[in-house]
Amino acid sequence: MGFGGTSFRTAIIAIPLAALVLLAPAAQVQGRAEPAQALPTDGTQAATTGTAGIDQLQQKSLAGKAIEKVKEVAKSAGDILSRVPCRSPKGDGKSMGSLPHVAAKLVAGKPVLIVAFGSSSTQGFGSTSPEFTYPNRLAAQLRRQYPGVDITVVNRGKGGEDAPEMMKRLQTEVIDVKPDMVIWQVGTNAVLRNLDPAETAKLVEEGVASIQAAGADLVLVDPQYSPAVNAKGENASRMVQLLGKVAELRHAGFFPRFEVMRDWHEKQSIPFDSFVVADGLHMNDWGYACFAQLLGDDIIKSVGQIKLGVAVPPNVQAYRPM
Repeated sequence: MGFGGTSFRTAIIAIPLAALVLLAPAAQVQGRAEPAQALPTDGTQAATTGTAGIDQLQQKSLAGKAIEKVKEVAKSAGDILSRVPCRSPKGDGKSMGSLPHVAAKLVAGKPVLIVAFGSSSTQGFGSTSPEFTYPNRLAAQLRRQYPGVDITVVNRGKGGEDAPEMMKRLQTEVIDVKPDMVIWQVGTNAVLRNLDPAETAKLVEEGVASIQAAGADLVLVDPQYSPAVNAKGENASRMVQLLGKVAELRHAGFFPRFEVMRDWHEKQSIPFDSFVVADGLHMNDWGYACFAQLLGDDIIKSVGQIKLGVAVPPNVQAYRPM
């Protein structure tokens, strides 16, 4: 997920990852050093020079098209949140405060690896392009904030899964890559499949303990507030409550996505179709963008606290914005 070299990444830090892939071939062609060759002494010189000139024009044309595509994608990414402003929920918001490891590395300018672990809303179902998934939006935001740091966000989302399936791949796909931080989105499919919330919470607590034992910071993300989840009202409410309790007991970060999205709909009067796709479950580009923005804001707040030497007591380390 990371960009290429540091200077390249810094120069176009706000450009989404997929756009950089489009730009790479042209940049590589222009920057490649060719070995020196003796010019021919016969009449082939003009033909060779003509061919080289055509190649250069073609390369410039490809580079120009790639740059235009980059600009187009960057503009569409910027336009997402201008359609509807992304506002934090009102209330006594607290910083996550439980991200000392990743915050210390960002302050020191050391490389940071974040794993986004979850199901389809981590994978990005409902987004119109890979750069609009929440992990890619979060990566872009953090890179803008810390342009001198090598920041990588790895997407380990797999649609349809919940805690039982995720626990089977936790070691190999998350812990073994030695992340500095894990963002674990869980619980939605358990609600939709009528799994016992208490059993799900027990598995999640085991997973949280394993992640923390490996030395990574952790943020839990609960189910989304959407028509399909709300139809399972009792199960959804219980799941949200138990996941918050796990975060509190384990002194882990907690992003209450359910309450944040409820605030969008009930307090900010944003209709569901402005942040949820037609299936009534998955977020759209705006939903992912605002989710990533608010999550990124809280990571940045945590870094700010480390810079100021603020020690956050364990009993307030679970994030509560409402």
